[in-house]
Amino acid sequence: MSETLFTKIINRELPAEIVYEDDQLIAIRDINPQAPTHVLVIPRIEIATVNDIQADQAELIGNMVLAAQKIAVDEGIAEDGYRLIINCNRHGCQEVFHLHMHLVGGRQLRGISAS
Repeated sequence: MSETLFTKIINRELPAEIVYEDDQLIAIRDINPQAPTHVLVIPRIEIATVNDIQADQAELIGNMVLAAQKIAVDEGIAEDGYRLIINCNRHGCQEVFHLHMHLVGGRQLRGISAS
């Protein structure tokens, strides 16, 4: 897999507004937010898509959810609610092929549609 935009951000080769980081993950504000709070939770290791997750990475994926939970509290959106989204491949609207989870909230979100 060639180096992605997210790898460059993780390596501090590109700027980003970091809201959370630990030894496994980094979380940044989306540069094209779809809601008042739109944060991307990204593993430091490169995993191209959900289809590429290995069984031994289950804890990492769980830690992505736990980090999102903490960020939602820190951002003040946990009580009202938020959405966690992982897109997979082109039909799933994945644009950067480095696994990442969108944390979206801060307003009433519309329902999900397949269009």
